[in-house]
Amino acid sequence: MFTGLVSDVGEVASVEPRGELIRVRILCRYPAETIALGASIACGGPCLTVVDSGASDGRSWFEVDVAAETLARTNALEWKPGRRINLERSLKIGDELGGHIVTGHVDGLAVIVAIDDFDEMRRIQFRAPKALARFIAEKGSVSLDGTSLTVNSVEGDLFSVLLIPHTLKVTTWGERRVGDEVNLEVDLMARYAARLAETQP
Repeated sequence: MFTGLVSDVGEVASVEPRGELIRVRILCRYPAETIALGASIACGGPCLTVVDSGASDGRSWFEVDVAAETLARTNALEWKPGRRINLERSLKIGDELGGHIVTGHVDGLAVIVAIDDFDEMRRIQFRAPKALARFIAEKGSVSLDGTSLTVNSVEGDLFSVLLIPHTLKVTTWGERRVGDEVNLEVDLMARYAARLAETQP
């Protein structure tokens, strides 16, 4: 379980195909001794399991296996050495819930259709997959590339968010461009509310 508050920006060091999955090594600033095998780390949105970790050349790293389902639903196929990825470690009991409840189970890809930079801020408009658009509401929450963001506006399958200078500084959002696909996880409560509505007689 996560909150969508990015705690580090990692860098892809290597990508190794292994049959139907890929093994990815990610450089990070987390102390190597604190990264346990089997730990869950949200990597650009999807929750992935640490299968190896260590340190070399003064930098910590961890490795994750990205399986077929994740490859099909996320932008992980675009990960190449040098790509920067938003990271968040899983919640501990007692941690501050500063964003919203994020599971790390990406629903699909949203596409950036417009970017407007002003006053050191950035407004980004996205097009959501039609099947997911109904879960996105004005003033509601979404997780995009692992970042908890508030929806500013919604029109059909288009929605926008506003990124403040701090978010642009501590995440990869300053690097995104029109046409990029980003990992989208809709709000958990919206998903359950829709399901409950469907089952009402």
